[in-house]
Amino acid sequence: MKDKATIKKMIEELKTLKTQDMYLNDFFHTWKESDDEIAAVFQVAEILRAMRENNISTKVFDSGLGISIFRDNSTRTRFSFASACNLLGLEVQDLDEKLSQIAHGETVRETANMISFMADVIGIRDDMYIGKGHTYMKTVASAVQEGYDDGVLEQRPTLVNLQCDIDHPTQSMADMLWVINHFGGVENLKGKKIAMTWAYSPSYGKPLSVPQGIIGLFTRFGMDVVLAHPEGYNVMPEIEDVAAENAKKSGGSYKRVNSMSEAFKDADIVYPKSWAPFAVMEERTKLVEEGKFEDLKDLEKRCLSNNAKFKDWTCTEDLMKTTKDGKALYMHCLPADITGVSCKEGEVEASVFDRYLVPLYKEASYKPYIIAAMIFLAKFQNPSAKLGDLLEDAKKRIK
Repeated sequence: MKDKATIKKMIEELKTLKTQDMYLNDFFHTWKESDDEIAAVFQVAEILRAMRENNISTKVFDSGLGISIFRDNSTRTRFSFASACNLLGLEVQDLDEKLSQIAHGETVRETANMISFMADVIGIRDDMYIGKGHTYMKTVASAVQEGYDDGVLEQRPTLVNLQCDIDHPTQSMADMLWVINHFGGVENLKGKKIAMTWAYSPSYGKPLSVPQGIIGLFTRFGMDVVLAHPEGYNVMPEIEDVAAENAKKSGGSYKRVNSMSEAFKDADIVYPKSWAPFAVMEERTKLVEEGKFEDLKDLEKRCLSNNAKFKDWTCTEDLMKTTKDGKALYMHCLPADITGVSCKEGEVEASVFDRYLVPLYKEASYKPYIIAAMIFLAKFQNPSAKLGDLLEDAKKRIK
C-alpha cells in the first residue's frame, strides 16, 4: 500500500502532464487523447486508489447525478461506473429506455436535456450495431452542449464512453493499468509481446470494440502487438491503421496473423476473446435498420456454423506452454466462455481460466478507478491542486 508521502509525490508528477484539454470535455476513444492525457488518467486512477486504501475520502461532489445508459447487458462496467460515481460523491440513476418516454417517441436530444438538469456525468454503453453506438453518444454530447449554451442546463455533463461499436476505452485502459502494475512500470513494457486473438464462442454477436480497443491502445507503449483471427474475422481497417501508426511512433510493432499458435509463441500476454466479423456486424446493423428480423435468425445460423469451423481456436494448456517461459499473463474482459463450465466448447480451457482467476479479478478491479479518473479530469481544471486538497484534508472515508 502506498503511504501519504508517495501519494504526494504522485500528485507532484501529475502537475507535469498537460490535461487542460480534458477539462469540460468528453472521453470517447483512447486514440483521440494525447500521451499526456492517457498518462494523466492512469495517474489519477492510481492516486484515487491509493487514497481509498489509506481511508481518505475522495468525495469532491456534495450532490449531483451520474446517469447511466446501458443499451446492452452489463455487469462489470455497470457496477464500475456506479462505483466510480460513488467514489467521487455522485449518486447514480439508470435510464431504462423501456420505462421512459423514449418508448413514446421522445427524441434523443430531448431526453439528453431532460436527464441532465443535475447531472455531472453521463456514462453510455451502446456497442451492438456498427455505425450506431458512437453516433448516438455524439448526438447526446451535442444535445447537452446545446442545452448548456442555451442556459437550459446549469452545467454541461461529461460523457464517458462505457463501450461503443468502435472502442471500449474504460476496458482497455483498465487492462493497460493492470499490465503496467503487473510488469512493474511503463518502462518495462517496451518489447513485450501481446497476442490479441480471436477465440471460439458458441455465440455470434460479440462486439469488435474490445480487440479494437486493445490494439488501439497497447501499440502506444512500444509493445509488439499481434492481432490473430481466422480468415474473414476482420476488425475495422481504420483501427488497424491507428494501431500501425501508434506502433511506428512508439517503437513497437503491429501485425495481423491467421494463426493462434503463431500469435501465442513467446508472447508475454495473451488475450483470447471472441468477436463477430466486421462484415457480419455491418450486415446485422443493416437488417435491423430494415426491420428484417426474420433474416437475423438466418444470419445467426450462418455465423454460428462458420464459428464452428474454428473450434480449435481456444486457449489451452498446450498453447500456454508455447508462450514466454510458458508463463504468459492470461487476460480477458469477462465473462469468458469456459470450456466445460459455461459452455461445451469455448474460448479457454477451465484449468487455464482457474489458474488465472485472481489476476483476472485484479485486472477488473482497475476499471472503477479509470472511470473515476476520466470524470475527475473533465471536472477540475487543476486536478493536482484538487487532489492535493483532498490529501491535506485527509477526511476519513470510514469514520
